[in-house]
Parts: sequence; C-alpha cells; structure tokens
Amino acid sequence: MDMLRRLMIVGWCLALLPSMTGCSVIDEDQSDCAPAPQAQLDYELRLVTNMTTELRTELTTQTDIELANALRQHLSDVFTDYAHDVDLSFYDTQGDSILLQKDEHIMDANQASYTLNLPMRQYMHLATANILDNELVTLENDQNCHSTRLYQLIRDTIDSHTTGIFTARQPMEVLGNVSQNFNVHLYMANCAAALVIDPRGHGQLDKIHVYSTGFATSFNICDSVYRYDARPPMVRTNLVATEDLGRLAFCSVTFPSKEPKQTSTRTIIETDEPFIAQPGDPLWEFHVYVTQPDGSITKTVLSVKTPLRAGQLKIIKCWISDDGEIIVGPEEPTPGPDPGPDPGPGPDPGPDPGPTPPGPTPPGPAPGPAPGPDPKPEPEPEPEPEPDAVSSEVSTSVTFNWKDGLDIIVSH
Repeated sequence: MDMLRRLMIVGWCLALLPSMTGCSVIDEDQSDCAPAPQAQLDYELRLVTNMTTELRTELTTQTDIELANALRQHLSDVFTDYAHDVDLSFYDTQGDSILLQKDEHIMDANQASYTLNLPMRQYMHLATANILDNELVTLENDQNCHSTRLYQLIRDTIDSHTTGIFTARQPMEVLGNVSQNFNVHLYMANCAAALVIDPRGHGQLDKIHVYSTGFATSFNICDSVYRYDARPPMVRTNLVATEDLGRLAFCSVTFPSKEPKQTSTRTIIETDEPFIAQPGDPLWEFHVYVTQPDGSITKTVLSVKTPLRAGQLKIIKCWISDDGEIIVGPEEPTPGPDPGPDPGPGPDPGPDPGPTPPGPTPPGPAPGPAPGPDPKPEPEPEPEPEPDAVSSEVSTSVTFNWKDGLDIIVSH
C-alpha cells in the first residue's frame, strides 16, 4: 500500500512538471512566459538624394538657366531630402522571414532619430518613405521580407509621381548590454525625365501632348529588383511653368527604365553615367503628339537607348519642324561664310608658241625605255565622322496624319 502511494505521488509530481517549467519546453504554449529581453537603441534615419548634373550640362545659356530653375522648382518635391512619413519594418532572418515588428512615424524632416525597443536578435530591416498618402504607389505584401514591394497602380495611362519615394534595406543585430546606434540611409526609388521643346513658331502649343513609357511597375525592396510588365503604362507628363521662356518643358516622374543586358547586375542606386545600349534596343520612350493647323496629328516616338536609373534626371532637347515632326538635337546647321562673287578666269596667257623646231640632238646617254604613265596616287582615307552623341542615344519614328488611339490624347 505504501509503495502504491509513493508511485501515485511521483506520478502527480511528474504531471505537474510541464506546467511549472513550460517556458523551457519545446512546442509548448509560451503566451504566459516572460517576454524576451529587449534593448533600447538609437535609430537615425537620413534621406539621400542628389539632383544629377544634367541641369548644368544640358541647360547652359541664360535662357537655359531660367528653364533649369523652373525645372528645379517643379521637381522640388521629388529630388528632395524631406520626407513626410516613414515605415520601419523588422523581419526575422531565419525561417520564413516574417515581419516581427513595424513602426510608422510622421517624419516631416530630412532626418530623424528614434529610440526603438527591439528584442535582442538578428533582423533584416526594410524602410520606406513617402508612401502613406501616395495615390499611385503602395507598400504591399509586407508581412514577409522577400515579398515586400512598392507597387504602382495598373492602368493603361497613369499620372506622373508627385513625390520622391525612398527605400532602404539593412541587416541589424540587436545586442544586450551594448550601446548601439544604427544609421540608415534611404535612397530614391524613382526618377525623372524632361523633354524640352523649341516650338519654332508652332501656333497650337496647348495641343501638344507628351507621354513617356517603358518603365518599371513595381520594386522588390529586399532584393532591389524592379519588375516590368509586357505592356508598360503610358505616363502623362506635366507641362512645367516656364514663364514664357520661348520653350516648353514636359516632365514625368516614375520608376526607372530597364537596363542594357550587359549591365543588368549593376546596383539599382548607382548613378554613374549610363552605357549606350546596343543599336535597335531602346530602353524607354517619349511619345509626342503635335496637332497641325489643318487638324491632323503628327506622332513622333523618341526611343532612348540609355537607361534612366533611380535618382536620375534626364533632359532631352528638341524642336518642331513645319510638318509637326520632333527633331532631336541642336538647331539646323548654319551655312558657312559667303565666298563672294566668282573671280572669273585668270589673265590671258598669250598666243600659243607652236611646236619646237627640230635641231641637233645634244650628246648624252642613250635614252631608256619610255616611262609608263604616272601611277595614280593612293586615295586618302576619308575622315571618319565624329559620333553624334544625341543621334546615337535617341532614335525617332514619325507617323503623319496619325489617328490610331486618338482617345489617349483627347482624355488627357
């Protein structure tokens, strides 16, 4: 009987053991356990942007400088280091990379510092800025690190982005009993292109419509990879207020273009001078519709062979011909100086003296065989023309009296 009682007491004690030590038992419900130790850390957020030298290199005359100032003002909310809102997400680095903690802040500054309380462990940190009230771009699938992306509205025709969008990714390890400071730099995820047109007296400037196309529709933040649709949307450009400077500037802000195949591994935030793509391989386009006085429409497609990368501004200068075609490059060449009137024939050489009379042959060596005809001089190679940077970068195709898809510009 005593032995049976002792066995029952031991069995009861063993039954209580899991409930007393549940916090260390695998696969047990740990909701009642003490939270994992947390660490306070200082988090400094800074936006990095740089308007490229495009304004200085492409717009150089006095009129250009005024136009550059107008473009700079128009893009002040895009190429800026000022953010309205930030989203800070911290993901597990093992397993299924799920979201562990999210912090959202109204920043309204170019940099900010936060004190975060995070459990001690390793994280993959993703940050985004200026997406809270964005009507075109949203943050999607953010419950998992590898699926988090910026996603652009899907339509045949969309408006231009109105703000710069910034992102960052950074591995972080939160340690205990250590003073830590994390500096996180956010870089631009979108870019801008401007078409500067000299109208050359064209009288219906309000009927010129410009679109850009060929750009990405989403951006995977963790992998820094842009995604492209087979039929990318047309992006409406905005006419920049140029205060009657004699030229028009149409500007669009969107995600970057594709990269040439040989540079597809370049980092997405790199802003070095782009490479020229192979001939016949345009990366993005401007579509320009010019209404003529007779009501017909001339459509010009400008196919650009250099990539438009994140954080960049690209300016293309052009002018309108009499038939509405868009001509890329400088003005028509100016003819050289007038050589003056034809000077006419030279002075009269006088009468022909006739043949030389025969006479004694002077002594000397016997003449050799008569020489053959003078050999023709080797033709000098023609100098190779200097490469035209503009024409190698942009190719054009023109459709006169264009009517297909007329609703795209009627509904502008």
